[in-house]
Amino acid sequence: MAEENKVTLYGMWSSPYVKRVELALRLKGVPYEYVEEDLRNKSQLLLKLNPIHQKVPVLVHNGKTIVESLVILEYIDETWKTGPHLLPEDPYKRSQVRFWASYLQQVFESMVSVLKTSGQAQEKAIKEVTEKLKLLEEGLKGFFPNGFPNSFDIENVGLLEVVICSHFGANEAQEEALGVKVITPEKTPLIYSSITALTEIPAVKAASIPHEKVVAFLKFFREKALKSSAE
Repeated sequence: MAEENKVTLYGMWSSPYVKRVELALRLKGVPYEYVEEDLRNKSQLLLKLNPIHQKVPVLVHNGKTIVESLVILEYIDETWKTGPHLLPEDPYKRSQVRFWASYLQQVFESMVSVLKTSGQAQEKAIKEVTEKLKLLEEGLKGFFPNGFPNSFDIENVGLLEVVICSHFGANEAQEEALGVKVITPEKTPLIYSSITALTEIPAVKAASIPHEKVVAFLKFFREKALKSSAE
């Protein structure tokens, strides 16, 4: 019976898409086995489990494979009723959560562009990120009209908060690696306060990656990207 209920997450430690799945499993209290993948040398098992995209995260539950992080999050929410409900019952509210969760991915992709560029190209990327963060800040006001709470009850953590935390939970490390601040209490108070409150939740803390490790990875990633673009 235990084998039938086995949950395995295949991932890579630095991926925010993997991190969001890990956070959801922890918040739901779902026991799981974690398997680290080297995406520079993908295992045959990963290629078999996800032959179309050949990437992580991949969740295997009862021998069934689920891929794509947002799809996995909804699967987790519908399969395990313990812990917080990640998506609201109301269809309209669900649609809004899905929209902004998807938009958050676009913001993150723009932040990656900042990391991979320099000079005028980076200035352009920073401007794009700043504009998208302003739109996100306005969008979050629809969910938190009275501002984000200083502390957060785990039962009130939803899919949107999970995605925010997975992308921006290491905000300080991102700033240190880039030397640029794009999320501040003055410019983006809701986003900033959400990060502060969410990262204090025990389940989130337990899944956090050491600051120095994240900074080192981001600096390495940036150096490699800049070197590649110069060749």
